[in-house]
Amino acid sequence: MDENIKKFSVTSTGPSGITSQWVNRLKDKVCDDMKMSIPEEFAGPGKTYSPEDLYALSLMNCYFATFKYIAEKSKLQYDSIDGVATLNVGKGDRNSLWMESIEIKIKLIGCANIERALNMMEKTKTQCMIINSVNTKVNFEFLAE
Repeated sequence: MDENIKKFSVTSTGPSGITSQWVNRLKDKVCDDMKMSIPEEFAGPGKTYSPEDLYALSLMNCYFATFKYIAEKSKLQYDSIDGVATLNVGKGDRNSLWMESIEIKIKLIGCANIERALNMMEKTKTQCMIINSVNTKVNFEFLAE
């Protein structure tokens, strides 16, 4: 097996039925279980994370992790990073639902060099491995203050 390949394993378990929740866990890691359900938009009960939420979170958090790494290595100082992601689910060419696009708004707070921060934010979006692996159109809006 290639030693350069990194594996990430998760588990899911739950009962039958469209209105029932299921639980996700990170394999071999200590963390709280994450409850899931079908969203209200698709006749489920909602009120918990849905696969669509996780998809949006995965893309936005890939950006966060990549930015934090690049900023640390570049010694860019800031107080906090905030983000909002809005996933648009639509019908594709074959008239089946798909993750059409996502709007990700990233705000960097407490940054002394705003121009440098904005340049680094732009650079980061090309370095996100999960974002670079999907067909979903990803649109970014950056703000630094």
